[in-house]
Amino acid sequence: MSDVAPDLADANSGTTAVREGYAFDEAALTAWLEANVEGFAGPLSVEQFKGGQSNPTYKLVTPSRSYVLRRKPPGQLLKGAHAVEREAKVLSALHGAGFPVAKVYGLCEDDGVIGTWFYVMEMVEGRIFWDATVPGVSNEERAALFDAMNATMAQLHSCDPEAIGLGDYGRPGNYFARQVSRWSKQYFEDEAAGRNPDMDAVIAWLEANMPADDGASSVIHGDFRIDNMIFHPTEPRVLAVLDWELSTLGHPLADFAYNAMMYHMPPHIVAGLGGADIAALGIPSEEDYVAAYCRRTGREGLPDYRYYMAFNFFRLAAIFHGIKGRVIRGTASNAQAKERAEAFPELARLALGFTRG
Repeated sequence: MSDVAPDLADANSGTTAVREGYAFDEAALTAWLEANVEGFAGPLSVEQFKGGQSNPTYKLVTPSRSYVLRRKPPGQLLKGAHAVEREAKVLSALHGAGFPVAKVYGLCEDDGVIGTWFYVMEMVEGRIFWDATVPGVSNEERAALFDAMNATMAQLHSCDPEAIGLGDYGRPGNYFARQVSRWSKQYFEDEAAGRNPDMDAVIAWLEANMPADDGASSVIHGDFRIDNMIFHPTEPRVLAVLDWELSTLGHPLADFAYNAMMYHMPPHIVAGLGGADIAALGIPSEEDYVAAYCRRTGREGLPDYRYYMAFNFFRLAAIFHGIKGRVIRGTASNAQAKERAEAFPELARLALGFTRG
């Protein structure tokens, strides 16, 4: 069991006073809420969530209920990044389809209200497990929580994008080709964050060993981890999947393998099982977890699984490389951004390991 879990939980759980540089005109927001959110009634107080790496996230507290606000960060942004309007769109569509996400109450595309675009959604109460070993529960419940996470991912990948209004949510064509190109370009262009020889080697391997496009496409989350879910307070059931900033239409197996990275992920980077005795904890083995997903989605197996893993460690490394750039430029919104930036070389090394079998 990870000895960093209490620190992670303390660093990410709950709220704090709005951090310097992230405050906004609360009177202007109150006026917008009164005009756009049915049933809203002040007075309003604003707190900032400790978690939420890229898009600053706030808790809006009123006498009768609380809401969550997600906004683009202030300052100069990379083109296409921090698209809160996309988050609001996918949340609204999935909520309407019965998938467990928070209900969106409104989207504001007027910079004049709080300085950036934002959306407001319901506040879902429940459990967030910042440690992937899920301390404090029985082995039986721990196994059920992992099975619920697996089933929720299979449910997402079984949604028909066209049927729920998300047919235009991503581009057609080979998802891996698009993604390797996109994140490589962002990596190469972020001169402030610099280059890394392991990352360069991984990019070359991914380009040379790309699987043939099998046409598989679904709504994918892009950051499906146990700490991006709110579980029921007492039941092993997912109430809401959080943080849809990286969602798109893409290959479901890329999304699944990102979730399964937890079996190889050091827990000091993000919620991972690296170094844990999962059998003693009642956590399913990686093989059993893969088999459960395949069973739920009607697949025979995952022959390109090693590629998917290398790709996902590369992609997360590219994201952390971007965080490193934001730290250097002074636009990182999360208090743990510096630690994430420092973990970039380790992720690049992990990605390189999968390229070598």
